Amino acid sequence: MEGPTAAPVANTPPSNPPAPEAAAPTSSKPTVVLHHLENARSQRILWLLEELGVPYEIKKYKRTPQRLAPPELFDVHSLGKSPVITDGDVTLAESGAIVEYLIAKYGSDKSKVGPDSPRWTDNLYFTHFAEGSVQPRLVQRLIFRMAPQGAPALIRPLARAIFTKLDVKVNATELERQGKLIESHLEKTGGWFAGGEEPTAADYMMSFTLEVFVDRAPEYAGPKLREYVKKVQSRPAYKRALEKGGEYAYILH
Repeated sequence: MEGPTAAPVANTPPSNPPAPEAAAPTSSKPTVVLHHLENARSQRILWLLEELGVPYEIKKYKRTPQRLAPPELFDVHSLGKSPVITDGDVTLAESGAIVEYLIAKYGSDKSKVGPDSPRWTDNLYFTHFAEGSVQPRLVQRLIFRMAPQGAPALIRPLARAIFTKLDVKVNATELERQGKLIESHLEKTGGWFAGGEEPTAADYMMSFTLEVFVDRAPEYAGPKLREYVKKVQSRPAYKRALEKGGEYAYILH
């Protein structure tokens, strides 16, 4: 015996349909925070952030009378240096690491140069050449110039003469070679260090280094090197970075 016949289901919409699920609100607050020290390597990171168009917050720090980073930076990173960025749960120091991190995470295809590109080796080399070869010589030259100032006034002229000779012996030849290498490479590329139409990691790293090079080793800064610095400093993103970062000692006039 058959059971009761089921009543037909009406094909009509319910009188009170459920409301659509609301989209999760997106926060416009930047997650990237740049800890920026005056006249320091963090200027290159500031320029990079402006080029990438990444929302960020900037926290500024002043040098001590001894030209050192202030102790407040130890609250951000255990080495107490700048640049340092925080990005959510990430805290990252070292210019090269920060440049590579930001480009990898936020960069466009134009700012990225991978191993399949013929420009990759130039980008890789000059990204590391800045801090691995050139910057140590420039720092050493600064130390040699500052050291006599701490000597007693009576022997200061002698100390200055000794450190000047030491600079010639230790730094001058190497800075001259580096200047020639940079000049030759820029003549070949005609613009950015990895070629192409837009700056890459190599340029963000070399920018600050060459600004300091012109200031501390002007006798070895050729016309292409100086032209390059002017090209960097004339970019709109660089000018915005300069406005946000404040007074900067290495503007080429």
